[in-house]
Amino acid sequence: MKRALPLASLFLFALTACGSKAIDGVQTFKYDGGDHRTGSLLYAENPPAGGAHNASWQNCGVYDRPLYNEYAVHSMEHGAVWITYRPDLDKAQVDQLKGLVEGRPYTLLSPYEGLDKPVAASAWGAQIKVDSAGDERLKAFLDKYEQGATAPERGASCSGAYSETR
Repeated sequence: MKRALPLASLFLFALTACGSKAIDGVQTFKYDGGDHRTGSLLYAENPPAGGAHNASWQNCGVYDRPLYNEYAVHSMEHGAVWITYRPDLDKAQVDQLKGLVEGRPYTLLSPYEGLDKPVAASAWGAQIKVDSAGDERLKAFLDKYEQGATAPERGASCSGAYSETR
């Protein structure tokens, strides 16, 4: 004899299924938070998606020059999404990326040398690389990972710290 699930269990199942929708092409990684170090650091991913980082975080916002990995990674620990693009990406696509992050307080946008795809979006423990700023997966990534559950210190400040560029 089959038993029916209680209504509360069905509701919880529906919420879990909605919140865990996978985004095609996202790679995930496992990093512990709180590993503060000084100096230039090496990262497994390019751009990084977590790991050791500077004790200061990068102020969230839009930058027209490359950022130091060590500060941006700390911002991701706080729940920021860092969108990077090849420095030669055409202006129309850069403007499209600016529109995508506009009004989002936990985002970084900057050019990044050496990307293997034109655009990458990185969050603590997750990353997606795409061929165009118009790829709809970028918004889905922002919606899922900005202040998302993977950030060890989500909600911590994304302003009032480091604002310099390379």
